[in-house]
Amino acid sequence: MSKLLEWREIVASALDWEQAHASLERAVEALPVELRGRRAPGLPYSIWELLEHIRIAQRDLLEFCRDTDYQHALEWPDGYWPDSPVPASEEAWADCLAAIQADRQQLQRWTVETEVDLTAKIPHGTGQTYLRTVLVAVDHASCHVGQIVLLRKLLGAWAG
Repeated sequence: MSKLLEWREIVASALDWEQAHASLERAVEALPVELRGRRAPGLPYSIWELLEHIRIAQRDLLEFCRDTDYQHALEWPDGYWPDSPVPASEEAWADCLAAIQADRQQLQRWTVETEVDLTAKIPHGTGQTYLRTVLVAVDHASCHVGQIVLLRKLLGAWAG
């Protein structure tokens, strides 16, 4: 295995590893349905809002990396958050989780398989490199997974 492929695989694996903190899947595992849209006192978001925010931002970062015709279409910050603290349905919840996982896998594959120099600046960006953008996806999801765990603790629904 080449050193280049090895470090790309390490970066890609950081998108879903569970070493220093819970994975997203663990953070939402066995969450009671009635708590998905509940906000804890003093917090401005629900677990649903955090999940949907992760999905929207991760998709945007994926497209920013791989779409040479990328056009930033979302209004910051409102375009990155859902309109409601409560998922519209069980299907919306399941679709959100499936989309996060699918996009994460695509970003992992892209990170390992792309011919692009990950240290190169993204031509349609404002100075960001591909590597920085992948690391933003890692960091962003990690931050919000921690918030999901905190929210579950505040709602009395975390046994981990």
